Amino acid sequence: MALHHIDLAEGADLAGFRKAVRGLVSAGIAPDEVLWTADDAPLLSGASATLDVDAALPITLPRAVGTLVEAVVCHREPERYALLYRLIWRVLHGEREVLGFHSDPLIHRLALLEKAVRRDLHKMHAFLRFHEFPAADGGDRFVAFFEPDHFIIQAVAPFFVERFQSMDWSILTPVGSLHWDRNTLTVGPPAAMPDGMGADAFLAGWKRYYESTFNPARLNPVAMRAEMPKRYWAHMPEAESIPKMIREAPARVRSMIEREAAAPIRRNPDRAVAAMASSRPASLEDLNSIIRRSPSLVPGATQAVLGEGPQDAAIAFVGEQPGDQEDLQGRPFVGPAGQLLDRAMAEAGVERGAAYMTNAVKHFKFVLRGKRRIHQSPTTGEVKHYRWWLMEELRFVRPRLIVALGATAALALAGRKVSVLHERGPARFGDWNGFVTVHPSYLLRLPDEEQRSSAYGAFVDELRRARDLAGAPVT
Repeated sequence: MALHHIDLAEGADLAGFRKAVRGLVSAGIAPDEVLWTADDAPLLSGASATLDVDAALPITLPRAVGTLVEAVVCHREPERYALLYRLIWRVLHGEREVLGFHSDPLIHRLALLEKAVRRDLHKMHAFLRFHEFPAADGGDRFVAFFEPDHFIIQAVAPFFVERFQSMDWSILTPVGSLHWDRNTLTVGPPAAMPDGMGADAFLAGWKRYYESTFNPARLNPVAMRAEMPKRYWAHMPEAESIPKMIREAPARVRSMIEREAAAPIRRNPDRAVAAMASSRPASLEDLNSIIRRSPSLVPGATQAVLGEGPQDAAIAFVGEQPGDQEDLQGRPFVGPAGQLLDRAMAEAGVERGAAYMTNAVKHFKFVLRGKRRIHQSPTTGEVKHYRWWLMEELRFVRPRLIVALGATAALALAGRKVSVLHERGPARFGDWNGFVTVHPSYLLRLPDEEQRSSAYGAFVDELRRARDLAGAPVT
């Protein structure tokens, strides 16, 4: 009996497999009559018959079968196409519920293949690390190298496009490559790891974050290696820190226990505030030194972000908390919201260098999504924890007017919840003259361009009004 020969492309040839299946089913050709080969792995040899698949009609399969096919074609198993066609043949010949029979040898084997591919996708999502390279146009391009177990390069593409839309990046692997220019995704040939993939500022920040989240009291090397196998460590910069963190864990745990026993104020923010108030700093420099030494109330922050500006400033701006860029650079209002505030201040005639810029909360609070650190608003308790520092800071600066940028800043200054949209304008914060307006990040979140333009104009007008109330010089 001559076999019908189906030759597919190397890797995960999902389109070719679907086209071949339509032709085979239309011609009534059973699985035992098909010879499947692929450029990456010949399956069988023998006499073959030609098959015209171009005129074949579409077939309908249960969604679960289609999902299984999309995963299994990515596997390196040489028999993957033959196994999948056998499944499809059975489904189309009266066994539509066959996927529910987990004891069936074919179903069991396909389930193992699918699980291996899903695990490979998860590992690539979790363990791929971008390195920063200079681009030809003078900008930055991010390049990553990864060695997947299976042909998952196209299956993984939507994940990275969605999460890194605003970056120019390339992902290189021995089974193919992906290139994204912020608009178009290009699938390329296999590639080797490029020269020069070493330490850079981008990865250094990620490494610091990883080290800061390590809890020595919960050290479990066996579980760590199970979740993050050592075969992936070669391309993960934080892996360099793992031996040292494991080695120092016992001493760090002892130190944590000793500090906890000697410093009960860590468990009671109000008591901590009382302790600080009993020995008030003599200068802004002393206060900043205390803030730098104090641990973050929330985990992961790189450093405390201190206020910036002259102590005799006529006007002080108080925001919510540092963002991602502020945390990395150690300066307030340098991220996207800060850049928008700079532009609005300039249009309002307020010189940034003559104003005092600070935040109600001094450490960056965030949730991690992939590699992105997503801002998370501080709780009322966290605002209260930092409030004493803010009040002392303003006591040294002595501004004639304090501008609260957003609800969190207004809460810290007024000591109560403030509805920004209802209380915008002049306000009173204890002994200080104040002014309530929106945070510039609010303007960035507005989805409609016309609405955003109108809100920005109102924001500039309010900054101009605050400047006049403070008697600040016009620039």
